[in-house]
Amino acid sequence: MKVLASSLSILPGPASPHYNFLNSLVIIPSLLSHRPNKPLLSLSSQRVSALTPMDSVQSSSKKELPAGLDAVMEEEYASQSVLLKEFTNISTIDKAWTFKSSVGSQAMFSVSHPNLLANKRRKNILSSQISKGTDGSVSFQWAPFPIEITGASTMFPSPSGSKLLVVRNSEDESPTQFEIWGPSQLEKEVRVPQSVHGSVYCDGWFEGISWNSDESLIAYVAEEPAPSKPTFGDLGYKKGGSTDKDSSSWKGEGDWEEDWGETYAGKRQPALFVVNVNSGEVHAVGGIGRSLSVGQVVWAPLNEGMHQYLVFVGWPSDSRKLGIKYCYNRACALYAVRAPTYKSEAKLLQPGGDATDDVTAFNLTRGISSAFFPRFSPDGKFLVFLSAKTSIDTWAHCATNSLHRFEWPTDDKFTSVKLVEVVPVVMCPKDGCFPGLYSLSMLSNPWLSDGYTLILPSIWCSMQVILSINVLSGNVSRITPHNSNYSWNLLTLDGNNVIAVSSSPVNVPELKYGSCAGEASSGATWSWLDVSSPIFKCPDQVTSLLSALQFSIMKIPLKCVPENLPEGAKKPIEAIFVSSNSKSHDVCQPLIVMLHGGPHSVSPSSYSRSMAFLASTGYSLLIVNYR
Repeated sequence: MKVLASSLSILPGPASPHYNFLNSLVIIPSLLSHRPNKPLLSLSSQRVSALTPMDSVQSSSKKELPAGLDAVMEEEYASQSVLLKEFTNISTIDKAWTFKSSVGSQAMFSVSHPNLLANKRRKNILSSQISKGTDGSVSFQWAPFPIEITGASTMFPSPSGSKLLVVRNSEDESPTQFEIWGPSQLEKEVRVPQSVHGSVYCDGWFEGISWNSDESLIAYVAEEPAPSKPTFGDLGYKKGGSTDKDSSSWKGEGDWEEDWGETYAGKRQPALFVVNVNSGEVHAVGGIGRSLSVGQVVWAPLNEGMHQYLVFVGWPSDSRKLGIKYCYNRACALYAVRAPTYKSEAKLLQPGGDATDDVTAFNLTRGISSAFFPRFSPDGKFLVFLSAKTSIDTWAHCATNSLHRFEWPTDDKFTSVKLVEVVPVVMCPKDGCFPGLYSLSMLSNPWLSDGYTLILPSIWCSMQVILSINVLSGNVSRITPHNSNYSWNLLTLDGNNVIAVSSSPVNVPELKYGSCAGEASSGATWSWLDVSSPIFKCPDQVTSLLSALQFSIMKIPLKCVPENLPEGAKKPIEAIFVSSNSKSHDVCQPLIVMLHGGPHSVSPSSYSRSMAFLASTGYSLLIVNYR
């Protein structure tokens, strides 16, 4: 097979294992010379256009037709446009939740799919009843139709599942809206003006929404209110009584402030707030200065004789911000701060109760340079968190994580906190063994019923897998199949069972239900059942094209490696190869090399609409995972 390197120009995307290649593919027209009469689509920001051979472009001035188009090519473009739409219309599960009911478990899925022509995404909710047979079988009874959700930024059920928070973020300086839904109707609606705070953070990194134990208060992260800034124009300083019409050409406001970069451009500093579900009052949490940007808030357990605390992640605002979305080498720590205390539904006291109390946030993890994703054990006795301390120490933007825990104090004295390393950093794993933690997400409730087994997604070489971690012993087990190169996405837990999605570059996502016999934390074997689902409905043409493809994860050995290199640098690199499964050797398929950003990142062996589309139209793909 020829690699058409000289004919191919690819713009790598940002350093993300989940980057959508659809938004960055650029292929120059000379590639078409290897596929006569086969036009190629240029995909950019989900808009479709045509790239044509250079000789056709040069001769287009002699014709009154679009450059290079004839009836055959026009038909080919039309068919590929239809095919692209069929690939992109396959839905994605963004989030999932399970609830206990009188008849068993119920699941709720937040599903989205792109509207290619409108360049938007449509979201809906689809529910299902989970039924378990005495023989260990499981079936999902799906609601007949999904319910479309419009204008909702995020949803978050209460711990009991009896209430649902829906957040509708502000647009054009309008108020942010909170809706509290009960089993049958809207129970409460709270509008928060811009003078209190801006949009709620719903991005999955700074995002922090947490119900307290009695479901009367919700803590969350939102943009701080817009500060008043002096305005300057071409006429100089703009006084308060003047209008925009007084400046004819340009306007500047206050000092420049660095933001957090990609996907956060223009967003103000994240701050912590609490809303009273009953009274509708919203207040900023005291004791947190502007020196910290906050995120990932959770309620601490309420122990007898203690104040109620909130635990959150704090990033120093005076440190480097730009690029945090894909660069985890930013120092951060866990902090505890007293939550607002409501003496009655109508009156809010100072945080902690008395205005004279010291309510300054306390750094819980001073002995470590990075701490995020705090999660309390079900009994409230200890708190676990992930750390990217290796990234901080080496400045690699994404490196092996470690997992830590500490006992939650039974008094208000946090100076005695002792950190315990549960899963250490793995620098050079043995072949086939646990390669270390690479986790960029964690469920809000990741615990099995024993209270000490944590279920966590993690990258394992070129795959994403699901791990079981005993946070007392530190034992780590891979619970997804060892004999498969598929990638797995953790959705939610159903008691001691796991609901996940499995996919590959040539297999659309499938819903899976996992369970184990015996103690999950002791390396027990997990069984995975297929779940029939309408969510990933796939057109017959797409199914047929994908069935003609195959993929493998190749290990590519390094040659001429100097002896003085560390052992990790001598190991093979990996690449995912997607090609036709045809036995014919007469056709040489052109090859597209996929280069992800990084290099401290990975392209996992999961389904990608855009890559599957390219492979189905006759291209082989080489998805390189350089170390």
